[in-house]
Amino acid sequence: MQTVADIMTKEVVSVKGTTTVREMAEIFDKMGFGSLPVLDDQGNLSGIVTASDLIEQGRPLHIPTVISLFDWVIPLESEQSLERDLRKITAQTAAELASKDVVTISPSEPVSKAAELMSSHKLHALPVVEGKRVVGIVSRIDIIRAMNR
Repeated sequence: MQTVADIMTKEVVSVKGTTTVREMAEIFDKMGFGSLPVLDDQGNLSGIVTASDLIEQGRPLHIPTVISLFDWVIPLESEQSLERDLRKITAQTAAELASKDVVTISPSEPVSKAAELMSSHKLHALPVVEGKRVVGIVSRIDIIRAMNR
């Protein structure tokens, strides 16, 4: 049985929380990656930024629809959604843009577990961690290549 450690990329390109959006755009452009783990000052995983996160910065802000009933204004959509969109659109650094709830996997897990996580969470890559330390990253193409072996 192949494990994540057998197929993961061990030399992970990551960013710090202070990395700017422009710097991340350059990394995505140069390296062709779709995901960048964000590390704190101790080198532990604190979030992840995807190319999609950067693309969202260029889209127009959707203002929630509201109903006015008497003197009340009732939002028809979540205020949390608006706050999240505002945070992403105005983010200047990796820490501001990153998703904090990162789905990760251990290097000892089977490749099938990585495939299941990517499929169920609609992810293109998974940081591979031991504790909070990033030891690799596994992407969809890594899993596809493993199928050919």
